[in-house]
Amino acid sequence: MTYLTPSSNKSLLSLKGVRLLSLALNLPGPAALMRCQQMGASCVKLEPPAPAGAVPGASGDPMAWYNRSVYDTLHQGIRVSVADLKTAQGQKTLQRELAKTDVLLTSYRPSALKKLNLDWKALRKLYPTLSQVAMVGAPGARAEQPGHDLTYLAENDLINNLELPPTLYADMGGSLVACEAILKAVLMQRQKGQGCYLEVALSEAAAYLALPRAWGLTKPGAAIGGGHAGYRIYSCKDGRVALAALEPHFAKTLCEVAGIQYANTMTMMVPETHRLIAAYLLTMTRQALTTLAAAKDIPLCALPE
Repeated sequence: MTYLTPSSNKSLLSLKGVRLLSLALNLPGPAALMRCQQMGASCVKLEPPAPAGAVPGASGDPMAWYNRSVYDTLHQGIRVSVADLKTAQGQKTLQRELAKTDVLLTSYRPSALKKLNLDWKALRKLYPTLSQVAMVGAPGARAEQPGHDLTYLAENDLINNLELPPTLYADMGGSLVACEAILKAVLMQRQKGQGCYLEVALSEAAAYLALPRAWGLTKPGAAIGGGHAGYRIYSCKDGRVALAALEPHFAKTLCEVAGIQYANTMTMMVPETHRLIAAYLLTMTRQALTTLAAAKDIPLCALPE
């Protein structure tokens, strides 16, 4: 498994020297913590005890139950400890960590945070320089409502037919927004010498990702919604290719290799151009098209069988 790191230049680690404490479970919080660790932060995570009946050595984070390899990837370089925050000993461990923390990352509902003495009013009184980034499902009053990545995508018109989305857009988008919030909190601390509270809602992350659709850019028939003949998924001789010859110079080159007369950008919007490009691509294999695209500087990616 590979993933991108924020920077390969050690001198540009923007969170170096920052201490993060996370109580966030599942995917969004740990994904944010992973990225912050890659940016140089010193990261600690407190997890609840494993539930009764769990396999020996199990973690209190559900991610460890349904995909241990992903859990391990998310927690590389992060110090993980167990603390039952519902007990006096767990609270003692939590307070010990908070005393040396710059930013606290949580993913509990507001009512649960209050029960654990982790609401912002209480935290600010005890730790004036501490910042809190609270990840919730939805903002404001909706933060108490149950929800998941799938429901937040559905409410933003990002579900097609009966198929599940290919990835967890709201969760991963929310993790990036949480990283942004952590950076904001650190800047605030350095500028004003005090902490701040920032809320990150997964539903709002999904809404942000859905903006191109809300704007009509990806609606069926729009230029990047299938209307432009150079920006589509096409069948070829032995599979499929993703073609992204959107800009005029790419589109013109595509038409030249396919033997199509290119007049202007509207050439790519007419049904006949779609038909001719589709017919041309059906004559070639994925490998041949990959080679041609590289030689002619055409954006194209062969899809797996």
